[in-house]
Amino acid sequence: MILEMKDVETGYQLGQVLFGVNLDVQTGQCVSLLGRNGMGKSTIIKTIMGELKLSAGIIRRFGECQGHKELFQIASEGIGLVPEGRQIFPNLTVRENLVTFYKKPDESAQIDWQLEKIIELFPRLKNRLQNLGSQLSGGEQQMLAIGRALMTNPKFLILDEATEGLAPLVREQIWESLNYLKMSGFSILIVDKDIAALSKLADYHYILEKGKVVWSGTSSDLIENRDLESKYLGV
Repeated sequence: MILEMKDVETGYQLGQVLFGVNLDVQTGQCVSLLGRNGMGKSTIIKTIMGELKLSAGIIRRFGECQGHKELFQIASEGIGLVPEGRQIFPNLTVRENLVTFYKKPDESAQIDWQLEKIIELFPRLKNRLQNLGSQLSGGEQQMLAIGRALMTNPKFLILDEATEGLAPLVREQIWESLNYLKMSGFSILIVDKDIAALSKLADYHYILEKGKVVWSGTSSDLIENRDLESKYLGV
């Protein structure tokens, strides 16, 4: 088991946001978080990463239930985060953004994600290595953000709004790269609004409404229940 959330509740100073959330990610599984804006998806990610403390419930990461840890401690255990808005370092070069985060993989890892491997996954970055992060397009910045997470050689990859605001061609390239990562054995938790793409990539889906899981199921279940999109996902 990569991740288990059981009866999780948390929030911010102004009030509670998550109400009894139950969510699992199995080894090698891709899971999506769906829901309208403000329903708690990013709060779940912040909770997983240790940015928010639990007010109730349990989180097990990699099968272990531990007390509160700092974000850097949780990340060092094997979680790679691609945050909403990318949050790359604008004043560092592409090369610096990548190599600064390199961490040797565990002995059990099949792939060592170094700079050359990132370039192989995202060839567009090859000629941009000396450019500052601020000089990249939005799509290139997202590729860089994914590459930066991979340079930590994680066992679990989390992406918040994986293709938001990107051009169609770039979105296609991002989905292709994520499919490659899944086929390589990565466990993935992903937030995005592209239901068609997610139904092809993800094995299992959770829909959030006002901080609660209101539906969960497989891709075939999601496609068959056509009313779900208008009820919980439409604007």
